[in-house]
Amino acid sequence: MITIEIKSLNDLNSAAKEFLEKTNSNKKFAFYGKMGVGKTTFIKQICKNLGISEKTVNSPTFTIINEYKAKSNDIIYHFDFYRINKIQEIIDIGAEEYFYSDNFCFIEWPEIAENILPNDFIKVYINENQDKTRRVKLDIKI
Repeated sequence: MITIEIKSLNDLNSAAKEFLEKTNSNKKFAFYGKMGVGKTTFIKQICKNLGISEKTVNSPTFTIINEYKAKSNDIIYHFDFYRINKIQEIIDIGAEEYFYSDNFCFIEWPEIAENILPNDFIKVYINENQDKTRRVKLDIKI
């Protein structure tokens, strides 16, 4: 388990860089955490560090999936399954094709999709500490 501490918003950029360094060539991530813990904010910063050319990376809460193109031509798929009620909805949008692609995939609220996620997805847990700092735990071995 790898842990990254985020003490304030000023630490967000360095935390995103550390995340990318420690995850090496991995491109598939499932983000777990309570509402408001900062999943979308952290993903936005990771995307910025990947060179997303779009001005704004937004949560796909209503669109379910957003697609971004980095300056390196890498494609990034950003999912939000918060409003999904049945796994069949995920299957119906063709999400498995995205999951098995060679592109980056970031999933918020992945619990409903766990049975169809490939084994190469890294579980990322974001928790808020009592002092309002954040702890990001990656379920991978270094």
